Amino acid sequence: MTTMQAHTKYSKGYYLPPEIDLSWAKKEFPDHAPTWCSVDLRDGNQALVIPMSLDEKIEFYKTLVKIGFKEIEVGFPAASETEYAFLRRLIENDLIPDDVTVQVLTQAREHIIKKTFEALKGAKNAIVHVYNSTSVAQREQVFKMSKDEIKQIAVDGAKLLLDLTREAGANYRFEYSPESFTGTEPEYALEVCNAVLDVWQPTLSENRKAIINIPVTVEMSMPHIYAMQVAYINSHLKYRDKVVLSLHPHNDRGCGVADSEMGLLAGADRIEGTLFGNGERTGNVDIVTIAMNMFALGVDPGLDFTNMPELVEIYERVTRMRVHDRQPYAGNLVFTAFSGSHQDAIAKGMHWKDEKNPDKWSVPYLPIDPKDVGREYDSDVIRINSQSGKGGVGFIMEQRYGINMPKKMREDFGYRVKSVSDRKHKELMPDEIYQIFHDEYINVENPYKLIDFLLKKQPDGTRAGSVDLEIEGKHQTFEARGNGRLDAISNALQENLGIKYRDLTYSEHALEIGQSSKALAYISITGHGGKVYWGAGMDTDIITASILALVSAINRMKAGS
Repeated sequence: MTTMQAHTKYSKGYYLPPEIDLSWAKKEFPDHAPTWCSVDLRDGNQALVIPMSLDEKIEFYKTLVKIGFKEIEVGFPAASETEYAFLRRLIENDLIPDDVTVQVLTQAREHIIKKTFEALKGAKNAIVHVYNSTSVAQREQVFKMSKDEIKQIAVDGAKLLLDLTREAGANYRFEYSPESFTGTEPEYALEVCNAVLDVWQPTLSENRKAIINIPVTVEMSMPHIYAMQVAYINSHLKYRDKVVLSLHPHNDRGCGVADSEMGLLAGADRIEGTLFGNGERTGNVDIVTIAMNMFALGVDPGLDFTNMPELVEIYERVTRMRVHDRQPYAGNLVFTAFSGSHQDAIAKGMHWKDEKNPDKWSVPYLPIDPKDVGREYDSDVIRINSQSGKGGVGFIMEQRYGINMPKKMREDFGYRVKSVSDRKHKELMPDEIYQIFHDEYINVENPYKLIDFLLKKQPDGTRAGSVDLEIEGKHQTFEARGNGRLDAISNALQENLGIKYRDLTYSEHALEIGQSSKALAYISITGHGGKVYWGAGMDTDIITASILALVSAINRMKAGS
């Protein structure tokens, strides 16, 4: 059976709410960050081929705290000894800051809940997250229970959390999830959540608010459907002002970020997710992407990603997962332009920014400033291969080496670099690009090598003297006269070397990067058939640099370059 035939065995697995509210769709974006809860150490860890060791979990936990997470799900302590030991290490070694709350997960089963409370003993701030599955498929196929029986599991679990917290004399917060919500009738999920809240009787105190978590356990619908479901729960939840409405999206349809963003518009207050979207199947929602999407709209995300490369390195090392090169904001290539037209637009946009100094960031093809996440323009933004153009090549030469060649020369050099990249079938690094420029254009000495020159100002204002060249190993001296030094040398070379050219152009500048004592001159000449040849000269003396540039252009014309 082909895919085109097999689709007939599928139908929608979700349920629309009995009331449809689309008022949230008129909002452009959330105006403040939600409460973030990282589930990397539990939901993310259980999805790893090789789960993190205790030391790796400690390192990752400290990284999450450093970034700014105030709520961190640290594990399912009743599920394994490593999870239990990890929580105990955090508590006994006083690794939980006063402003950070650890969260633990437990099924709504008595012995698991009791083991969870044993692991929590001594924790100052904790959220106990209890769940049971409510979907039609789970009720019918797995538990073979009625709606009332499934609801009773949730209520009994909620009561046990309350009783054990009182016995412990603790101040734990509670969270409930109707697991497999996306396959549950929204009105029934609401009924179960409200029954749980009736047990807990949440208060307005910020540290006693209950959390109702609406998970996208398996993504089954387009994001706007999920947002309508969230809006329905948001409008009909009991004790709403005493409840934090949380979302926990997975990414089966590739819409985890969209689910989260629309869910926030629909009234959610909190997001549970992982860094870079690690998690079971296609993963959890990527908190980095949601937070940086807010950042790019001018909203403070409340998390610090200013050193994204370091964060990627830690994540890849402890999880043994890889951040894809195209992962939003964090991937190796997400700010990179290889295309010539893109590079040219970016280079011009960067120059415009430097000239105008606008209040807000606006550069073509760069939604945010790469430096805000610890990336560099010259090594991350503009990279050169056979698809690149003069704008990108010129940008690298200027940013990295202070070489600001004329526009027409950039075009000539750009073609040269593309040719090399195409022939070698590889990306060219900045030092390789510079070497091409140096070898092809600067102080070219074959077949004519400049040895020296001496020119004096004449009474009529002209310059006269001599120029010394080495030609095929022999030293030759020619008389030179012209309106200026460069003109005098040009006249001497054309007269004595039997060459002709026209339309000499000249420009120069001091080298500002790396070689501050040197000057760089650029010259173009037009030879037979109208072909333009470029040369460059580098020297501590600008006049010498200009004459070296002329000799370089002549040598390149002689070689037909």
